[in-house]
Amino acid sequence: MSFQKRAFMPIAILISSLSFSQEEASEINKKQYEKRVYTTASIVGKGEITIDGKIDEEAWNVVEWSSDYVEFEPDVGTAPTEQTKLKIAYDDKNLYVAFKCYEKDPSTIERRMGRRDDFPGDWVELNIDSYNDDRTGFSFTISASGVKGDEFVSNNGNNWDSSWNPIWYVDTQIDAEGWTAEMRIPLSQLRFGNNEEQVWGLQSTRRYFKNEERSLWQPVPANPPGWVSEFGELRGLIGLKPQKQLEIQPYTVAQLDTYEAETGNPYRDGSDTKLTGGLDAKIGVTNDLTVDLTINPDFGQVDADPGAIALDGFEIFFQERRPFFVENKNIFDYNFAGNQDNLFFSRRIGRTPQGSAYGEGAEFADDPINTTILGAAKLSGKTKDGWTLGILESVTANEYADFVDEEGNEDEVLVEPLTNYFVGRVQKDFNDRNSYIGGIFTATTRNMADNLQFLHSHAYSGGLDFQHNWKDRKYYVEGSSVISNVRGSAEAITNTQYSLTHLFQRVDASHVEVDPNKTSLTGTGGRFEIGKGSGGNWRYNFGGNWRSPELELNDLGFLRQADEIRQYANVRRFWNTPTSWFRQANIGLNQFTSFDFEGNYNRIQYEVNGYVNWKNNWWTEGGAAHKPRIFSNTVLRGGPRWRWSDENYFFLFAGTDGRKKFNMHVGHVNSWSQQQNFGLQRYVLRFFYQPLNTLSLSLITEYEQNPNKTQYVTERSFNGTPRYVLGKIDNESLSATLRVNYNINPNLTIQYYGQPFIFNAKYSNFNYVNNPIAEDLNDRVTWYDNNQISFEEGVYNVDEDKDGTTDYSFGDPNFSFVQFRSNLVVRWEYIPGSEIFLVWSQGITGIGDPNNNFNTIIDNQLLSQRPQNTFLIKATYRFVL
Repeated sequence: MSFQKRAFMPIAILISSLSFSQEEASEINKKQYEKRVYTTASIVGKGEITIDGKIDEEAWNVVEWSSDYVEFEPDVGTAPTEQTKLKIAYDDKNLYVAFKCYEKDPSTIERRMGRRDDFPGDWVELNIDSYNDDRTGFSFTISASGVKGDEFVSNNGNNWDSSWNPIWYVDTQIDAEGWTAEMRIPLSQLRFGNNEEQVWGLQSTRRYFKNEERSLWQPVPANPPGWVSEFGELRGLIGLKPQKQLEIQPYTVAQLDTYEAETGNPYRDGSDTKLTGGLDAKIGVTNDLTVDLTINPDFGQVDADPGAIALDGFEIFFQERRPFFVENKNIFDYNFAGNQDNLFFSRRIGRTPQGSAYGEGAEFADDPINTTILGAAKLSGKTKDGWTLGILESVTANEYADFVDEEGNEDEVLVEPLTNYFVGRVQKDFNDRNSYIGGIFTATTRNMADNLQFLHSHAYSGGLDFQHNWKDRKYYVEGSSVISNVRGSAEAITNTQYSLTHLFQRVDASHVEVDPNKTSLTGTGGRFEIGKGSGGNWRYNFGGNWRSPELELNDLGFLRQADEIRQYANVRRFWNTPTSWFRQANIGLNQFTSFDFEGNYNRIQYEVNGYVNWKNNWWTEGGAAHKPRIFSNTVLRGGPRWRWSDENYFFLFAGTDGRKKFNMHVGHVNSWSQQQNFGLQRYVLRFFYQPLNTLSLSLITEYEQNPNKTQYVTERSFNGTPRYVLGKIDNESLSATLRVNYNINPNLTIQYYGQPFIFNAKYSNFNYVNNPIAEDLNDRVTWYDNNQISFEEGVYNVDEDKDGTTDYSFGDPNFSFVQFRSNLVVRWEYIPGSEIFLVWSQGITGIGDPNNNFNTIIDNQLLSQRPQNTFLIKATYRFVL
């Protein structure tokens, strides 16, 4: 969801910011608004409506205009600068909507172009709760320039899914009084019951760009208890028949890959070609439930992941970008412990194969990048009785890697087995939609092979969750529980016990130990929270979560670290009434502590943060934190518990008025610890420029330095005693992300994305762990002197006892990583729902020389390399039956 949309969402702004004071909010913020009702009528027999933005057909006269929009931002409850009118009519197949957006000087109407769901310039929006469940809705937005936006709204406005792309029709016009818009929304794109007379929730929002105002048809107070639950009503819908949806969208892709040929490598001869096809379908099983199908899906037009390096060894979390898995993602979501921990992480489906042809005596190998998804299907939706259902089933193929051995013989090896993934999700609303209970079940089943016994053969997880709201939804209590079970060979389960997520081999842990004979693990997790979520000027919550040592979710979910119990508390104060110097502001306090299941008190943190949107629409956010206690069970990768020195940090970001043709953000994060144990300096610059309504550019640059005197290097043995070798690391990273969007018209766009990423790390001042939990850094580690360590031919040799004999060695840990990824996409929606993509992707990935500076790395490792190019043409056609 775009920044412009987020800025007015009824859940308000929950981002961090600076502190300040203000007079108490006016009585307007406490005002309870009556629910508005709009009565529509059928145009059957009254003529037809042509979608041209002119609103001049006779059929429109069967309904009246509704107006009296009320400002929501920045000055809630007041009359807007410019008024808006709304009309709604219908026939047997469609809902028709007309808007008249007044503007005294039509030349000031901002007609910026953008991609679908980009929400540029002036726009007007319609929200429909056709389930009338006070929790879910369908959002249709149209800009004055004709750009469409559509989102599926769930969880009472806390989730807005912009991947939902229904087929609907719209046009706009500019006239002497302002601008107008007409919509035709096929009823097949909505979900509703079969009652003779329907009552739907209704809301409309207008963005008045000139003053950066949001006004609403159904007024709501500041910090409302929800979004969908506060809608007005649409009545007069008589005799509507649910429309079962049936859409089939076949596609074909022609692809050419070019790259630098490798002498003697039959798999890298300079180019590859392929022609593939597949099918997507959407079938309305009932008016409430839809089945989505995909056969041999293609995601060639999807942006590449950004560059990133994790020195702590943990897996990096990347957002899902593939359309099939993004759509209705909120239904399957089961985030139970904060951060990214979730029972369902769809990127596990089609993952990079976990085996490799290397190690099989291969001289050359062709390891596939992704596992082939043979097909996937999901049933999802919400019934009029309050049941939210989601079932996803996917099968990935046996994936083979080809290789040539040293004697020139060709063969193949299985690197990922045939795997079935299943997810089932259900929630039930009750108590007049103020409460729900739900559950989830996931299963991963692999058709195992002898050479892949390091994988789990089966992985299951399940959970129950609930939420209850009371006192007009101002207060809530919610919770969830999780159980997991993984099975496999003794090798697979031993590997899991040794993994960074678990580390059962920790030398000082008495509550876990590696059992090499185990063939299954069972763990639990969960969360409980209570708080005030809306209404008035204050929000607060407190709660806790846990993840037991044997909890394992990474076959179909995402779990960073098990063996943790966490308590947290948060409070935030909002100022929503504008003053002479700001439009909106908030300030918050956060606190948390964490323990492991042995009872070790590992961490406590305090943070203050705040946000202010100034009168000129510039903004500032910032905060500061103190961490007086930081212990980690993972730093030494199976070694003893480690203590970090106390840390303090602050962050400060600011931005100019986002409405301007040129605007920018600047930010800085600064962290430092006692005795300079570690630190962080992060600098961010973001530039946004729209020289033409049809052309927009953005450049986001980040530079980071993250020095650390005790970065883990390796583990060695000294006279039978483990030696945990650390070193001082000086690392820096630089990234720049350029985006260019050129909109020839709302249905024909050219988009470019490019990101170079450079990471350079140099080690020095090596040391080893002495007393890992000592408060003083000099007691925590012992530094090698020049008579103990020497460097020769890429290897550090350590003579710890200085007897003239090398006691242990380790390789040079210095490294440099270079990456460049770009994507140029021409997208033409030649008829609604049917598209042609022309794509050119370019990529460079390699290891640089850490002894070089950034300029030399850019010249030698980035610009001088021959990139890999991918050219593809993808065509889809959407049959609506």
